[in-house]
Amino acid sequence: MSSNDLSSPVQYIKGVGPRRARLLDRLGIKTVRDALFYLPYRYEDRSSIKKIAHLRPEEINTVTGKILKADVIIPNPRRPKLKIFELAVSDGSGLLRAKWFNQTYLKKIFKPGQEVVLYGTVKYNYWGTGFEIINPEYEILDDTDDESNPSAFSLQPSASCIHTGRIVPIYRSTEGLSQKQLRNIMYSVLNSSVSAISDPMPSEIIKEYNLPDLQESISNVHFPSPTSSPTFSITDLNRGTSPYHQRLSFDELFTLQLGLAAIKKGEVLEKGIVFSPDGRLINGLLNKLPFKLTYAQERVFKDILKDMQSSAPMNRLLQGDVGSGKTIVALMSMLAAVECGYQSALMAPTEILAEQHYINIHRLVEDLGLNTHLLTGSKKDKEVDVIASGDADIVIGTHALIQEGVSFKKLGLIVIDEQHRFGVMQRAILRKKGINPDTLIMTATPIPRTLALTLYGDLDYSIIDELPPNRSPIITKLFFEKNKNRIYSLIEEETKKGRQAYVVYPVIEESEKTDLKSAITGAEGLQKIFPHLKVNLIHGRMKPVEREEVMREFKNGNVHILVSTTVIEVGVDVPNATLMVIIHAERFGLAQLHQLRGRVGRGSNQSYCILLSYGGSEDARKRLDVMVKTTDGFRIAEEDLNIRGPGEFFGTRQSGMPDLKVANLLRDAKILEMARKEAFSLIERDSALAGYPQLRKSIEDFWGKRLELFKTA
Repeated sequence: MSSNDLSSPVQYIKGVGPRRARLLDRLGIKTVRDALFYLPYRYEDRSSIKKIAHLRPEEINTVTGKILKADVIIPNPRRPKLKIFELAVSDGSGLLRAKWFNQTYLKKIFKPGQEVVLYGTVKYNYWGTGFEIINPEYEILDDTDDESNPSAFSLQPSASCIHTGRIVPIYRSTEGLSQKQLRNIMYSVLNSSVSAISDPMPSEIIKEYNLPDLQESISNVHFPSPTSSPTFSITDLNRGTSPYHQRLSFDELFTLQLGLAAIKKGEVLEKGIVFSPDGRLINGLLNKLPFKLTYAQERVFKDILKDMQSSAPMNRLLQGDVGSGKTIVALMSMLAAVECGYQSALMAPTEILAEQHYINIHRLVEDLGLNTHLLTGSKKDKEVDVIASGDADIVIGTHALIQEGVSFKKLGLIVIDEQHRFGVMQRAILRKKGINPDTLIMTATPIPRTLALTLYGDLDYSIIDELPPNRSPIITKLFFEKNKNRIYSLIEEETKKGRQAYVVYPVIEESEKTDLKSAITGAEGLQKIFPHLKVNLIHGRMKPVEREEVMREFKNGNVHILVSTTVIEVGVDVPNATLMVIIHAERFGLAQLHQLRGRVGRGSNQSYCILLSYGGSEDARKRLDVMVKTTDGFRIAEEDLNIRGPGEFFGTRQSGMPDLKVANLLRDAKILEMARKEAFSLIERDSALAGYPQLRKSIEDFWGKRLELFKTA
């Protein structure tokens, strides 16, 4: 194999072979390049060698010395199957024994007279008279490679150690592949192939940010050298903030942002629809609303209208906290498109969310003479013809909107809700249902700035940063099972004042598989506790018409306590509801808890959110503590990201986005800002990267089929 071919199968690297190649494949390592960029997830400092005479029990130490004895012993004749391989090692200052249980093959590897390095936890022996290390990591300083031995490693006397006596990398591995074997492979890959890596980064950017050399960075991230410059600490390595980690993070974020900049540049050059709404429908809607728009809503709508009136297709992200009024702004935008003779589509990730939007929107616009239609997987056939004919002014639906067979006569505006469930590709498919329609993406959960720049770097964005007036902050309290009577008292107090309460359960009905409290049982129990109050139930298995009737009864004040599942998470506005009780709060995510809490506090009266917890994990407790401390959605989103990390923050992986293998969006927020600035500036100067062929190739490799902009015929 040519050491210069990074796309070669890793099987042909010395010490790998077919069997280990299959194990590496489980880790996503197929090629030499994959191996070079498969980075350690933590490091151990084994560089400080301690004299045996200075050892202390329960400390983790590295020692070196000469083997005096190497024997297999049977400590208990009654248990002859238990065999211990034991080394006696001396460094001149004292004697240390190393022991391995039932690993008698080591007798073939270790020989008296060899110099050995050992690393592990030091303990007193059984009699308390000397020190020993059980199952230590080891390195033989004059060993030769032995493929039959899974722990052996070929090392010349003059070569530096790679498993001991240094800062040692620890990799995520798989069954059948030990840390030592994986480290040997990585060392071999680096020695044979790191010199083949070429640096696609423009030299002016390397100079501007004083970035270390790429080959040097990869080598030091795998096997940190104490003599390297710039210097770093073990803490820097484990945090991923060494200069070499930062170089690789910059490269990854720069390549990601180049793709987003190219997408945005391509969209700017496209010809979009120039809307010229007369305001007839918009004013009709505003006159119907029982409230005035906030200044923030008016400002954001002006941003959207300005985009819609331009010749380039709009691509805007609309952020706003719970209750800030994003849906009304989105509806005004849809009416602007309808006024100009175009259809509008709103896509939500679940049938329940789509139905909630449909219930709210059709109630607001049916008096304006508009046709609103719902398209979901279970409600599709007859709607398809109405949409294709153009009779549907506003279409609200799920993924069904982007399926084959669904066509629009004149699609002008797309609104996408719950944006983190949809990726770049899904947005693109929906846009193809029209001729460059405008796109407005709403966040139900405020997204931290770093994530917004990463996932929606191709979008402009507006923030509704103001709640409607006369809103008091919601008081949130954490209760446990023993506090149930206090919850019943709160419900009694609020209903006596003429207010209403939500009680939310995680499941509809009880099951043998779980001990979770259910909505159906809860509703029955609450009716017995409060026989003088009207208790009603709403859940996702009910038909939309039934749910709409229940919500209408609640909104009109005919129901005191509404027992529900998360079906009421979005889109319900009942100003008289002042109490939200969430049962099994530890089972809900932070974003979901914040959404549910946002159902109260919509009027001028003081509102409360009670989180009833039945225990749960440490992360669950952290989530509940965050809820009690703050009602700021952006702060909650940051905390959620901190607790779960970027990958899990979205529930499923962001469709259409490349994975980040090195960069961490929280840790590397400043690097992201710099990478974004440079990427957008470069695409502005050279949109096809004609002057940077290597960089263009690296974008193709990174984005794969997701980005066709740089593909040549």
